[in-house]
Amino acid sequence: MLELAAALVPRLRAGERVAVITVTAVARSAPRGVGSSMAVTAGGEVIGSISGGCVEEDAVMLGLRALSYGSGLAASFGFTDEAAHAAGLACGGAIEVVAYPLSGEDDVAVAALEAALRDEPTALGLVVRDGAAAPLGTLLPVPAEDAVLTLSHAPRARLVILGAGDHAAALCRVAAAAGFAVNVCDGWGLLVTPERFPDADRLVVQAPDQYLRASADEFDARTAICVLTHDERVDIPALAVALRLPVAFVGAMGARSTVERRSGMLREAGIGDDELARLHSPLGLDLGGESPEETAVSILAEIIAARRAGSGLPLRALSTPIHGDPIGSLSCAAPRIGERA
Repeated sequence: MLELAAALVPRLRAGERVAVITVTAVARSAPRGVGSSMAVTAGGEVIGSISGGCVEEDAVMLGLRALSYGSGLAASFGFTDEAAHAAGLACGGAIEVVAYPLSGEDDVAVAALEAALRDEPTALGLVVRDGAAAPLGTLLPVPAEDAVLTLSHAPRARLVILGAGDHAAALCRVAAAAGFAVNVCDGWGLLVTPERFPDADRLVVQAPDQYLRASADEFDARTAICVLTHDERVDIPALAVALRLPVAFVGAMGARSTVERRSGMLREAGIGDDELARLHSPLGLDLGGESPEETAVSILAEIIAARRAGSGLPLRALSTPIHGDPIGSLSCAAPRIGERA
């Protein structure tokens, strides 16, 4: 539910009532995992998705009934032999959901949603079956009693882009759309502007290596650093710092000849083989793209593959489950349910 904060908070502040539908269990394969949520307003406006379109119509009707009744309702969606034409997931799985009404008077939920909107860590307990603690669909502070699914929000993973050229601007747009908090740093202030990087969370005019040293405490095991400076006088000192930080991913653009020459210069700067092995360079997956935007997709694809332990291969070449573990991956400290809103 907390992933819907940007849409829900203004509506709740305005006095609207909504119903939230949250996935509480997944069998076999499903597009989204436990804890995923969507919402519907009393006027029929739909916010978010729990299956990519397979069961949304039935979920909306369940949410509207929860609004009408003023209480939580549970349902299951999925194909079975006995109900082949019932609402089901095209991937062959099944999900259980709880729909529950929400208003601006629900102080616990509103406080958590507002914290999520500020990108602060927060958590709620959702009662997934009736019991002594609270009725089905009640939202409680965490920790709470049994029969509670923990929904939580972790701050967005951070992408640090060093360099402010056209490739950096494209990568900032793509990464922000994918949910990353993006910092952009360059020593040339004429390039580091809100007009060029409207989606950036932070713009820094400073030598990249100095910025990394000064901001090291802000980076964690989910942080990715991409060096796009195209200038060895800048990227060698920056990489020498980045490769010794406890971050998830360090990458640098460059032709293969540049990568080989840069590796030698990094060794001369005292970077060992183990540290150098962390460097993703040339940066990006082989997608065959040429434009800054296509290159940005290639770079972000490699970051996500590294974060989620993906192979980077076409799905048709694999026999593993498409959606993977429905409770999420722990790679690069990615949140899992109940650490996911």
